[in-house]
Amino acid sequence: MPGAPDSPVLLHVPHSSRAIPADVRSGIVLGDAELGRELDHITDAYTEDIAAEAAAAAGRAPWRFVNGLSRLVVDPERFPDEREEMLAVGMGAVYTRTTHRAELRPAGFDPAPLVERYFAPYARAMTDAVAERLAAAGRVVIVDVHSYPTRALPYELHGEGPRPPVCLGTDAFHTPPALLAAAREAFAGIGEVGTDTPFAGTYVPLAHYGRDPRVTALMVEIRRDRYMTEPGGPPNEGVRALGAALAALVDAVTGARAAGG
Repeated sequence: MPGAPDSPVLLHVPHSSRAIPADVRSGIVLGDAELGRELDHITDAYTEDIAAEAAAAAGRAPWRFVNGLSRLVVDPERFPDEREEMLAVGMGAVYTRTTHRAELRPAGFDPAPLVERYFAPYARAMTDAVAERLAAAGRVVIVDVHSYPTRALPYELHGEGPRPPVCLGTDAFHTPPALLAAAREAFAGIGEVGTDTPFAGTYVPLAHYGRDPRVTALMVEIRRDRYMTEPGGPPNEGVRALGAALAALVDAVTGARAAGG
């Protein structure tokens, strides 16, 4: 979704959708009610709305890259190979287990067709989007927009740590101190802002990962009780407040003034 022609900011929203194509649904062993409950837990609901609020409020509109399919189709933020630590709980690029570690896809399921059909094109498209922003602005700031439940779910490998209202995920190469500081200031009004707990890291396309310092990145994880009824319930006024905070971060990294400000 286009923003200002010279904006370096790319808001990435990978986990907001519940959509699963029928042919992919047929490979999931859960009944419809069970699948609905799983989607309630696994979906970063309304994060696309938070990004949209930010895009509308920012002085220089960011670009947005929003996944139109559920992460139960493929998770575009996982490593597609043995580097992915979430393989330990059946949640690599293609999930085989649920948030509660129950069976999602049958034993022996071959993830390769889904990786080829969905994961690889997504990765190429995101890589292209980053290249376009580099060409237009000379740098890229990827802000990964996520949410997480108030209480840890069984699939979480590091769920025992603090769960602040806002968690900022960082990368040693791609997250400069100034970007982290700007995010801390922008989200201070939401509540306590933590770093790399309960989730760490951020998303950068593999073509640039660890190689291109012009590509900076930060993950913003929002605790869901700040803007919705958990799990899977309606949003509340927190969506607008979080959108404003995200817009403040966008403005800080672009040097723009907020709309109307």
